[in-house]
Amino acid sequence: MDKLDALRRRLERELPALLEHHRVPAAVLAVAVGEETATAAAGVLNLGTGVTATTDSVFQIGSITKVWTATLVLQLVDEGLVDLDAPVQRYLPELKLGDAAVTVRQLLSHTAGFEGDLFTDTGPGDDAVEKFVATLDGVAQLFPPGELFSYNNAGYVVLGRLVEVLRGKHYEDCLREYLGTPLKLQQFSPNALDAIRFRAALGHLEPEPGADLVPAPFWSMLRSNGPAGSSLAMSAADLVAFARMHLAGGAGVLSAESAAAMVERQVSLPPLGIMGDAWGLGWELFDTPAGQVYGHDGNTIGQAAFLRLVPESDLVVALLTNGGDAMGLYADLVPALLKEFGGVEVSLPPRPPEEPEPFAADRYLGTYASAVADLVVSQDDDGRVWLEQRPKGTAAELSSASKSELVLLEGDTLILREAQGGIHLPLVFLGDDGTGRARYVHSGRATRRAE
Repeated sequence: MDKLDALRRRLERELPALLEHHRVPAAVLAVAVGEETATAAAGVLNLGTGVTATTDSVFQIGSITKVWTATLVLQLVDEGLVDLDAPVQRYLPELKLGDAAVTVRQLLSHTAGFEGDLFTDTGPGDDAVEKFVATLDGVAQLFPPGELFSYNNAGYVVLGRLVEVLRGKHYEDCLREYLGTPLKLQQFSPNALDAIRFRAALGHLEPEPGADLVPAPFWSMLRSNGPAGSSLAMSAADLVAFARMHLAGGAGVLSAESAAAMVERQVSLPPLGIMGDAWGLGWELFDTPAGQVYGHDGNTIGQAAFLRLVPESDLVVALLTNGGDAMGLYADLVPALLKEFGGVEVSLPPRPPEEPEPFAADRYLGTYASAVADLVVSQDDDGRVWLEQRPKGTAAELSSASKSELVLLEGDTLILREAQGGIHLPLVFLGDDGTGRARYVHSGRATRRAE
């Protein structure tokens, strides 16, 4: 396709300058329309070694892995081995969640309601997922299953264990056998031992805001969180092949009914502006005037990945990066490509108003606690409202405490005045604790008031 050839040449010219502007060491961008693909690469995969990026380089896809896990689960549905609306404990009787009624569907759509940002190191062995699920005994139930959306990493590890038990194989082997092999993937790496066979990107971090990027101290996160996205890596071409399978109605890997079910709206999200408008069974759904867009984003240690599909245009856009302002690079590239080749317009993350309006803060003040951080909302003597983020556990090893001003965006949504990681984080305050104060603060995850 002449248009895609022209795009490839344009990207090869423009991508290096965009990487420099956003301080992204390396990126690979693939745009596929039907069976034709334009791919461009630029930058350095590892600032410590100087290895350059090529179009077949392997990057981690982070939480995009969740769509792969969901696909493995829907294959089990196709075979009559799983009922989406059955309690997951039917298949994992040893699982002791806070609410035994949690269903497979609720895990897939992030509505299970239990504490989800749990990153317990259960070792590097093949039993890491099994051991992780055993640590969920008595995990906090934040809200009744099905009540609202709250992004849940641990829930996807449970789904990975479901796949292991019903297949009688380890999760990574299931990825290879049921997705990698039938899709004929060429640079596909479920873990670090596989990734070293390829031209693999390393993530990069800022030791402190504004500092020069440095290579990440390790390549991947914990093996125990593999089904949620801690280690799966691949080339942009392999990610596009997976997306094309879904656009083609499963293409023999998944039934057409299950492929369609994965993009059916299961739950609407609070008005965040940094995620989709709704969630399906694995896929993140974006509402646009011209039709549906779906996809997923992923972040690991110093790497970020973005995937978007436009079914009406048979379009896939995949962007893989290894540090810096990846969201800024996404904003400069992906929305314009979706409009040019897919005829759809997606919104960018919100920004704070230049002249914020005053607001009554009493409903929002207090401490909201999760396993990974305490979020403290306070007001100073001048009436300004502040968010203090205090990481805990593993998160405290990767980030430090921060304090940022919050201003009113709209309704019950406040937003950080200063950007973090290229995003002005919005916070939606939900519910009532019985005294008129918000019960939850929501930033993709619902964090419950502690005081």
